[in-house]
Amino acid sequence: MNIFKTAFLLALLTVLLVFIGHLMGGSQGATTAFVIALVMNLGAYWFSDKMVLAMYRAKPLSEADAPQVFRAVREIASRSGMPLPRLYWIPTRTPNAFATGRSPKHAAVVVTSGLLELMSEEELKGVLAHELSHVKNRDTLVMSIAAAVAGAIAMVAHWARWGLMFGGASRDNDRRGSNAALQLVALLVIAILAPLAAMLIQLAISRTREFSADETGAHLSGNPHGLASALQKLDAAAHANPLPNVNPATAHLFIVNPLRGDAIAKLFSTHPPIEERVRRLRSMRL
Repeated sequence: MNIFKTAFLLALLTVLLVFIGHLMGGSQGATTAFVIALVMNLGAYWFSDKMVLAMYRAKPLSEADAPQVFRAVREIASRSGMPLPRLYWIPTRTPNAFATGRSPKHAAVVVTSGLLELMSEEELKGVLAHELSHVKNRDTLVMSIAAAVAGAIAMVAHWARWGLMFGGASRDNDRRGSNAALQLVALLVIAILAPLAAMLIQLAISRTREFSADETGAHLSGNPHGLASALQKLDAAAHANPLPNVNPATAHLFIVNPLRGDAIAKLFSTHPPIEERVRRLRSMRL
């Protein structure tokens, strides 16, 4: 299923960029956009994990600084038959975590300093098991490419806005035909709807994979109640102290939504409700 999701996302990115290129530059623009899309698709596959780590200025985590993390990761990786992932940390008091990488052999798990301060050993193990579940289920490739796709769609919207500002007026002065008017309408629609499309992509791939990672993580850690307790603490902390400088295109990577909004915004959250996740975990019998 993840292979089909990835193929769909890459195809959507390519079609969208080529379509915008055609609107803005005809066949030559479409060809240029296709080349850009090809480069971005390859870059998303090979380098998206490095880009996300750099975006949040994640630093390598040493065993001397966090022996409890290494102990838990070794136990979980051994139980699941996975290689040890690279471990990083972000220096922020807001507790959260995410995993990235195209495969178990190229995976990285990132925790915040706030997570290490807040969690008990069983809760921390539950969080790490959840993230390693994304690696085991190969969700990390889909998540990383989704971040690249969402960012590219936002860039497309930016292109469309510039096209409206600098391309529309002069063309209307030179030729007032229906083709020019249709082109302007198309650019306007894309400028408005492209960010919404990026959000819908994240919604489509995020909610079900979180439930799956919760279930797999509970089995890997051997204690669904530890993960349930961790999720409640993380959700409360995210409400009180949201993670600073979060790129919305990467919000779906985190174990709990780092962005907070009103009730309407929650309808479009990249994560399922914490209450439902906790209920499912507490009802599990291993």
